[in-house]
Amino acid sequence: MGWLACGVKPWRERARDCVFERACVSSAEASAGCYLGACVSRRMRDEDYLWQRRGRKKAGSEEEKQGRTPARRAKTATAETRMWEYFLPVCVGGVAVLYALYSWVIPTAVQYNGWLALLWHDVILEPALDFLTGSTRPQRLLRAVQKKATQGDPQSVIATIDDFCRHSEWAMNVGDEKGLILDSIVSEVNPSTALELGTYCGYSTVRIARLLPPGGRCITLEFNPAYAAVARQVIAWAGIQDKVQLVEGPSGDLIPQMKELFGVQTFDFVFLDHWKDRYLPDAKLLEECGLLREGTVLLADNVICPGTPEYLQYVRNSPRYESRYFKSHLEYTKVEDGLEKSVFLG
Repeated sequence: MGWLACGVKPWRERARDCVFERACVSSAEASAGCYLGACVSRRMRDEDYLWQRRGRKKAGSEEEKQGRTPARRAKTATAETRMWEYFLPVCVGGVAVLYALYSWVIPTAVQYNGWLALLWHDVILEPALDFLTGSTRPQRLLRAVQKKATQGDPQSVIATIDDFCRHSEWAMNVGDEKGLILDSIVSEVNPSTALELGTYCGYSTVRIARLLPPGGRCITLEFNPAYAAVARQVIAWAGIQDKVQLVEGPSGDLIPQMKELFGVQTFDFVFLDHWKDRYLPDAKLLEECGLLREGTVLLADNVICPGTPEYLQYVRNSPRYESRYFKSHLEYTKVEDGLEKSVFLG
């Protein structure tokens, strides 16, 4: 029993102590583990919270940059609403003003001002319509004739062109008002041979040719090939192509060749409706070439608007002519214009 005296615990007690110590250690480890786990878990939760805050802050800053915050969105919506409230009436008012200018103010103004009429119709409106439609004014006039005029009826073609020029698109024809003066003078002269300088779309050619006596013919000169192409179709649609010879080229080159090309000795009637600065040179050229006889009638259009002052001065003061002015208006307007009738005295 000496081992008892030495204070050595019996093996049962030592076993119990070992178990107790291990249990304590395990308990301590467990407690430490729980505490560490709790710390780690809390740390993770804290980090998650920080990341979430950073994410929200970042998202918020991006929204602020892009103007997506509720306050900013509301402010933007209000600004857009105010912008539309301001600009919508301005746009509507602008369209209304433009429509009024186009449909009433400008058409009314050009009715009484010749230069404004020429500027508006020839310089502004015609190029704009050519660009928008992809066609020229003569081509649009031709389509109107082919669509509305009775084929083979010259009077129907004339009426259709007058309606187109008065209500759809102005064109530099002699027009309906001066056209009646032209008709009366052609009927009075009753020419067997007529010369027209400046065919354009063939309107005045149709007016002249339909009044010629049987066997009569009208030679018409046109410098612009595009105009000549349209005029040929208008003349054919009117059914008077047998009475008309349309020649392309400058009048200054063609007049000296009249006798050779067409076998014409003299003309009974000459209608001048081409470039206004060519009226006087071509009248003198007709004299020099012996194409005017005693009693030949020269009728000049647009002698007031745009005007041909040099030509008027010549025929009114020359002893070779007896002239009379027929007051009228620029085609399809209220602007003063007229025709000058000059009888060649030899």
